[in-house]
Amino acid sequence: MTEPIIIVGGGPVGATLALLLAKQDIAVTVLEARKQGAAYAESRALALSYGSKRILEKLGVWDKLASRATAINTIHVSQKGSLGRSKLHASDYGQEALGYVLSYGALSEALDGALRNQPSVNFVFEASAEAINHHATHANVTYNHQGKSQVLESTLVVLADGGRSLDEIAGLTKETKEYGHDALISKVRAELPHNNIAYERFTSDGPMALLPNGERDFSLVWTGKKEYITPLLSLSDADFLAQFHAQFGDRVGRFLSVEKRMAFPLKLSQLKTADTPHLVVIGNAAQTMHPVAGQGFNVGLRDAESLAQHISASTEDALGGASM
Repeated sequence: MTEPIIIVGGGPVGATLALLLAKQDIAVTVLEARKQGAAYAESRALALSYGSKRILEKLGVWDKLASRATAINTIHVSQKGSLGRSKLHASDYGQEALGYVLSYGALSEALDGALRNQPSVNFVFEASAEAINHHATHANVTYNHQGKSQVLESTLVVLADGGRSLDEIAGLTKETKEYGHDALISKVRAELPHNNIAYERFTSDGPMALLPNGERDFSLVWTGKKEYITPLLSLSDADFLAQFHAQFGDRVGRFLSVEKRMAFPLKLSQLKTADTPHLVVIGNAAQTMHPVAGQGFNVGLRDAESLAQHISASTEDALGGASM
């Protein structure tokens, strides 16, 4: 069975690409390992740039997300122990906001809903890629669905699964740099309103970012050496908030509560070579970035938009080839 385009990975980046192509009546099959709706309750925060919001507006998705997003109107940058600070204001750049904070689940639900109305998109849930092979004229994907191994073939396969399948593909060379740091993520509630201000705070133990997410809530990313971050996970909520407050300061008053804390190791990962005809890699599968910058997802959406433009401009014979 031959499909014009296959997208491996139906998360927000892969789903956005599928919707961009569907708007141009380009047929797509999306293979997503998770069950339908499994991501909708995921509260992990995404920081959307103004450009990402523009892409979602173009797709007709933003209207369903606006009420669930928190605008970032100001970015406040400071360093502990220093009197200096920097502020960026959306109004200084003639923008309504510098960015927005939105849950992964809300975005996934809105994109899935939009794709359900697109007859040119075949979205297959619970489809796990087992092998991806590329050849001179095509690429194919072997995947497991409902306990059966199946194969799809296409002139273009797009890998957008966060990099889970990279190691199995010949012709891809990835460079990985370990930062030696971990990132702690959580959500905290402050005593005072955030006034749509995002904070980036540098300390001797590592940087942290606070993104406004709700009326008085912030999504927190706190990074540092593993031996510094790991003990923070086992502190009581009161002791954690006291230590966090000591590092962050009094800008939003006391911190009243903290949700579940999780940590993961930080690394920079980037594709160095991609000698893979008829196979394209986008999003976190192509590059991962430091989470304090909050730009990984936005780069992924720009990947999707750029690729959709190249596909639209390509002839059928050139699709997936070096000239695309």
